[in-house]
This record gives sequence, structure tokens and C-alpha cells, in this order.
Amino acid sequence: MNAVESDFVSADASPLSAYEKAALGGNDPRCIPQHLDGPPPMCSEIVYPNYTEEEHQIWQTLYRRQIELLPNRACEEFLRGVEMLKLNPNKIPSLAELSNVLEAQTDWCIARIPGLLHEQDFFKLLAERVFPSTDYIRGKDEMGYTPAPDLFHDIFGHMPMLTNKDFADFYQLFGKAALNAKGSDRTALERFHWFTVEFGLIETPNGRRIYGAGTLSSATEVMHSLSDDVVVYPFSPERVINQDYDVWHLQPILFAIESFEELKQGFRDWTRLRGLL
Repeated sequence: MNAVESDFVSADASPLSAYEKAALGGNDPRCIPQHLDGPPPMCSEIVYPNYTEEEHQIWQTLYRRQIELLPNRACEEFLRGVEMLKLNPNKIPSLAELSNVLEAQTDWCIARIPGLLHEQDFFKLLAERVFPSTDYIRGKDEMGYTPAPDLFHDIFGHMPMLTNKDFADFYQLFGKAALNAKGSDRTALERFHWFTVEFGLIETPNGRRIYGAGTLSSATEVMHSLSDDVVVYPFSPERVINQDYDVWHLQPILFAIESFEELKQGFRDWTRLRGLL
């Protein structure tokens, strides 16, 4: 570890995010956050790209692989969201059309972004009930897992949960709180996002299920997350914010909520104590 990496602080003396730490090590440049240079296209303004046949085939392969894994593994809220969005298994969906569905269900809309966003741009959009989504898809060499964002992760992983009111409200609260975070609170919120939005589990009457987008968009993580190789702790904001993680490996520790109302209320209570909301 070199001297720069040992401190993990940015120029404004805030702790670096996990992605910024990874960037210091010379890893995938797609994982280096970037700033928006102006308002992104949103809702009906989003133009549908001229995807190649190979790109549609990658979507087909990923969609069919994941959807077959999810019965009795994904939570019911996610599966209902997939139905509401009417995702086409054979063709990459239109962000503009998906935005129309989200707006009708939970008053969210979609913005097309160029890649991994700097957190302040990301949080500002969330606070306005706007979900930032890429419109490019991973290559064939990353079908199992990609650390960088792509449209499959954004659409299939994230958007179904945004049709659920409690989760959608929580995510807006997250954006608002994160805009006010500095120093250690910034790191705490990064971890909160990772262990809920990206890799969260939920206890249900039918057993433990997945709601995290990072898990649901990865075949390997789906199988791993519900296996005996993972230690699962009950959801606790204080425990979550003190749990470190690595973006490059399967997750050995996860957290399970009891309900999305618990997630929303637990987050609201913690952020109020910290003066973030």
C-alpha cells in the first residue's frame, strides 16, 4: 500500500469511497466517478440508442439467466416490479418508456447518464426522485459480473424496486441525506447504500429473499448471497455503517431487513440523529 492509499481521504478531507479507493490502485477506469457537465436527458427526452443485434442478444442472455434464478430467491416486491415494468426478454428496454411506468407508480423518473456518477451528482438526482441510468450494456466477457455500471444492472437490478412505495420513498430520503453528509457520514452512507440498495436481503414468511440490485443482476451473487458462505446479520443502521466492504469480491457479510417500512424508518431515525435530515 502506498502513502496515498493509506489515508483514503480526498482533497476536501472527506474519506474516499470504495470506488475511489479502487481507482487509486489503477483498476477499471469505468469505476472512476465522473461529474455531469449539464442536465442529463430525462423521461421522454431520452433517445433510444441504435443497439446492435449482439447487444440485444447479451440482454436476452442476461435477462433469461437471471429471471430463471429468482423464483423463491428474489423478494415479491421485486418480482411484482418486473411485471409492472413489462421488461421485454428479447430486446433492450427503452428508458423513456420505463420512466413513464415509474412516474405512474411512484412519481420517479429516469435520467440517462454517461457512466458511474460522482456521488454529489448521483445524490442530487435521487433527492429529486430521479433515477440515473446508463444506456450501454456490458460485453460478453463480463456476463458473470461487472464492477462497472451498465444498463442491465440499472434496469433489471434497480428499477423493479422503485415501483415499491416504501423503497422509493427511502431512496429519495437517502439522496437528501447524502447531500448533507460530510466526513465520516459520507463513508457511513456509502456503506448503507451498499448493504441495502445493492446487496440487501429481507426476511419474509417464506424465508430469506433478495432485494439488492447488485445481487439480483448477478447470477453468482444470487446463489452466493443465500448460501452458507455468507454471514447475515439483522438490519441495524449502526452495524451497517461500521461494516467495510470490497467491490471486487463476493460479499461475505450481508444484512437482512424485516420490511421496507423498517428500512425507511430506520434510515430516517439514524439520519435525524446525525442531523442529515
